[in-house]
Parts: sequence; C-alpha cells; structure tokens
Amino acid sequence: MQSEALTPEEYLAELPEDRKGAMLKLRNAIKDNLPKGFEEVMGYGMLGYVVPHSIYPNGYHCNPKLPLPFINLASQKNFIAIYHMGIYSNKNLLDWFVIEYPKHVKTKIDMGKSCLRFKKVDDIPFEFIGELAAKMTVEVWISTYEKALKQ
Repeated sequence: MQSEALTPEEYLAELPEDRKGAMLKLRNAIKDNLPKGFEEVMGYGMLGYVVPHSIYPNGYHCNPKLPLPFINLASQKNFIAIYHMGIYSNKNLLDWFVIEYPKHVKTKIDMGKSCLRFKKVDDIPFEFIGELAAKMTVEVWISTYEKALKQ
C-alpha cells in the first residue's frame, strides 16, 4: 500500500485509526534515537530516514537523484513494516538484533532481508526499535553502503 502523501504529516494523517498510534510511537522511537545527520522524508510511499545529499552527494546508486535510504516505516495492508538497510548489510548488527529480539517480544520474529513485520501493534517493541535506530551513525552507514557496492 503505497501512499501518495507528500509529507510525513500527511502520511500519518491518512492512516487508519487502529494503526495511527503505533505508527506515531514508532516514528518517535526512530526519530528520537537516530544519530545526527539522518533526515526524515517521504520515500517510496513510506516514511523514510535517509542520508541527505548535503552529506552524501552521490545519493542512492539505483537513482542518484534520491538520497541514500537507511530506514523506512510503512503501514502495509496486513502489518506494520520497518525496513532497515543496516540489518540487511551488516551481519554484526543483524546478529545482535536476532539475539536481542526475544528479550523484548514474546512472538517469533517475522523478518525478511531488511524487513521487520508486525501483524499486531501490541507486539511492537518500541524501545528496542529505538535502540536499533541508534546503532549506526551516518558515517558508518555510508561506509557500509560503499563497501557493499564494491562487492
């Protein structure tokens, strides 16, 4: 479900009531913990947290006009999704996440390569997602991204 919203505020305003509270809480957990330099935008019809062109002028290799994506947050049809490129590209971060996750959530992890899916808003570990958001600085993300591109 891609949104046509142009701003994060528009995106949040159009969410169904049963998702709005959880999405606002997730947004705050991410924004309150992201290291300095990331910027909130709309990207791919979702809330996005990116490295802006002012820090990384090369932009995203798939489309250099776009800033370098890091985290996206979306209310999909059957779940809330967090797309975290750091988990996808950094094995140490992925390992940490997988080990720590059961300490915060009783349900089994529902995860793809970079996608975390939460079918029930009551199962979202907001503080833990904030911890995850804090784990990678802009500089570390750029370095990780460039190393992955070269491989």
